[in-house]
Amino acid sequence: MEFSNSPASSAAFTSRLRVAQGLVLLFHLTGFVGLAFAQDKTFYLKYTPLTLLLTAGLLGLFQEGRTWAFWLFVVQAFMLGFLAEFIGVHTGALFGSYAYGATLGLKYEEVPWLIGLNWVTITYCAGILASYLPLPGLLRVLVGAALMVGFDLCLEPVASQYDFWHWTGHVIPLRNFRDWFLLSVVLQFLFLRAGFPKRNPLVPLVYLVQLLFFFGLGLLAGR
Repeated sequence: MEFSNSPASSAAFTSRLRVAQGLVLLFHLTGFVGLAFAQDKTFYLKYTPLTLLLTAGLLGLFQEGRTWAFWLFVVQAFMLGFLAEFIGVHTGALFGSYAYGATLGLKYEEVPWLIGLNWVTITYCAGILASYLPLPGLLRVLVGAALMVGFDLCLEPVASQYDFWHWTGHVIPLRNFRDWFLLSVVLQFLFLRAGFPKRNPLVPLVYLVQLLFFFGLGLLAGR
């Protein structure tokens, strides 16, 4: 996507951004209503991988300067996130003892491929938001990591209900959040060091909508 300061180009960019924002809202609002109120939730759950892929694709379209440094970060975050989940699922050394359900789609050795993309998306969104703050690098890393853990705090209460993953004993261990934070710090450091423009106008909406999506489902589940 090319950026320009001309009025025509600016208007076209704004129009594309509004369309993307509308699609993000449509994906998540439809999913929220279906999961919250439909009798048969499996119809909506089977579209979870598509929603994750479309959201990541839209974020990529609005990343200014998709250079080799950007793609290197994407690969690094994907591989590190997937490796951490592989270790967690097979040994329990990270996060705790848990197993993935069917909602996130195709798996390799019991770990969904899309979980790597999920780590990329969460790291990217949190890093972009932290980069807007007038803070030194270390504090941006910590803020970004805190935003990632905050996202997990909203997701965990409903994850097993919708067959994302299941904890042994049905108890979310505190070490999960500790390990999430430590891994998030590493990923945010990679993000900070990656030499690409840290600007994306779609990120604030994506992060907020996903946060409210899981927070809302959690509130309804706790009624």
